[in-house]
Amino acid sequence: MTNIAFVNPEYFYLLLLIPIIGIWYFLQRKKIQSDILFSDTSGIKDGNTLKNKLIHLPFLLKLLTGALLIIALARPQSTSSWEDTTTEGIDIILSMDISGSMLAEDLKPNRLEASKNVALNFISKRVNDRIGLVVFSGESFTQCPLTTDHNVLINLFKDVKSGMIADGTAIGMGLATAVNRLKDSKAISRVIILLTDGVNNQGLVAPLTAAEIAEKFGIRVYTIGVGTQGYAPYPFQTPFGVQYQDIEVQIDEKTLQDIATITDGKYFRATNNKSLEEIYQDINKLEKSKIETTEYHKRKEEFLPFALWALFFLCLSFVLKTTFLKSIP
Repeated sequence: MTNIAFVNPEYFYLLLLIPIIGIWYFLQRKKIQSDILFSDTSGIKDGNTLKNKLIHLPFLLKLLTGALLIIALARPQSTSSWEDTTTEGIDIILSMDISGSMLAEDLKPNRLEASKNVALNFISKRVNDRIGLVVFSGESFTQCPLTTDHNVLINLFKDVKSGMIADGTAIGMGLATAVNRLKDSKAISRVIILLTDGVNNQGLVAPLTAAEIAEKFGIRVYTIGVGTQGYAPYPFQTPFGVQYQDIEVQIDEKTLQDIATITDGKYFRATNNKSLEEIYQDINKLEKSKIETTEYHKRKEEFLPFALWALFFLCLSFVLKTTFLKSIP
């Protein structure tokens, strides 16, 4: 019971009635006398039978029922607590391009959904890491700050779609926002995974400037260029429905390579779903460092078992009283 707290402990005063009722019952039993006149006692069976030994059992079961109901009324609950734990992990920010070109279908079902699916699988394997999400196109914002609550992160990740913000490709802004989220981190290893399929054409911060800032804070950046070589099918909405047109794949690989070099990271090129999965598998082999997390445990109602046992003992008392231990008035 060390982990149980009671919301209404004042109900425990009612337990004082249990022994009082018990004493009253046995005093009343002693007053009951039956006088039967017989010339001999040869026809009367021995009174030391099992039924006689259990004659008080229904009453005792009712007392137990009352005690259990009083405990249930006191509302036992699992106590809430903060628990500080130390786990092995690193701090990671996923910075993802969600511009219109990410709807190209050279990866299936398209670049954006393929990138989301692989990233979600990556998140599920990094159970001890704090992970956050930044999205960018013409501008950038934080979809989810660093957290160890991966269920929240995954739900926010699923809500990501193209068109959430102005179109364009602000690689420098996407990287700078991710750096801002990691700069105060105390983790030994701080990593940004930057995924894009285009060339920087928007934003107030140049990609290499953002890379230099990341390097100053000791943040390593892994860059991923998404898209096949040459041309890729892109859906266009027309009055006649969705039609496809091949568009040229333009990825500024030189800039992505320079970002990775400046920050002591690595550049990858994903031309299909399989290669994208392999890239995340490589990144999954990153070293780990100790981080501290705080977990909160909520209260949980625990009265139901007491109430169910009370009901059981009350029914058992009734059954015994009306069958095996039935008495004649």
